[in-house]
Amino acid sequence: MLELTFLGTGSMTPTKDRNHSGVFIKHLHEGILVDCGENIQRQMKVAGLSLAKVTRILISHWHGDHTLGLPGLIQSMNAAGYPHTLHVYGPKGTKKRFGYMYQAFAFDDRSIRVELHEIEEGIVFETRELTAAARLLDHGIDTYGYEVAEKDRRRIDLKKAKALLVPHGPLMGKLQAGERIKLGKKTIKPEDATYVVKGKKVAFIADTALCDGCYALAKDADALISESTFLSDMEEKSREYKHMTSRDAAMVAKKAGAKKLYLTHFSSRYKDTKLHEKDAKAIFKDTMAARDFLKVEV
Repeated sequence: MLELTFLGTGSMTPTKDRNHSGVFIKHLHEGILVDCGENIQRQMKVAGLSLAKVTRILISHWHGDHTLGLPGLIQSMNAAGYPHTLHVYGPKGTKKRFGYMYQAFAFDDRSIRVELHEIEEGIVFETRELTAAARLLDHGIDTYGYEVAEKDRRRIDLKKAKALLVPHGPLMGKLQAGERIKLGKKTIKPEDATYVVKGKKVAFIADTALCDGCYALAKDADALISESTFLSDMEEKSREYKHMTSRDAAMVAKKAGAKKLYLTHFSSRYKDTKLHEKDAKAIFKDTMAARDFLKVEV
């Protein structure tokens, strides 16, 4: 299961109700922060998320509303004795920009271990349970969207296993791992006593104009998180600033076969996001306008 916490659903200018951008994805021992806008560390405290749970940060691009929270977050991690190596992924130039950040602020000599990864399209990282990939977007600055997906996993079909006389213990473990086993003179294949549970996929479309990367990210996503800076009546402005409207996001979700759409990154000109939701639902019914501190299980 992937658990999402929306930490910021605003855009360039935060409002009293919407913080700068940030989404936290929790899965077993992994805690993945997608973008780190200003004040994200406080948002995490309000949401009951420990800084120690952040294992990786995915940076979509280096506009301030997506990165201004990094210095404070790292400083607080340091003060709290963060015990891990923090892995940070971002576009080309991320290492240089991190260097500037360390020069601009007086970080403690005991600053945490940070491993920086400058990415291109394709697989960003892979663990035993998860795969994360990046797709290039179109925002006038190097920008990536991300997808985080559980790997498919096998589960024991107890009824079938019992019928085949497979004992509980290591042999069942081997079948679940996809290995054949020997039981007397009989060979039992994994498919004889297990079934496959398809992993869930979360996709994050950051600031962008409509482009091929949007559709690639959204394809068959169980949860699609998409920027929705403007309503559709401001389509010309959205094109000028290389952003998406709520209808754009809905069209992507529908064409790509996504299951659920969460709109985010709303312009501060909008006091209420109900119109964004209405706008999108005309095309893709299963849409929700996200709000700060919304928690979702996927």
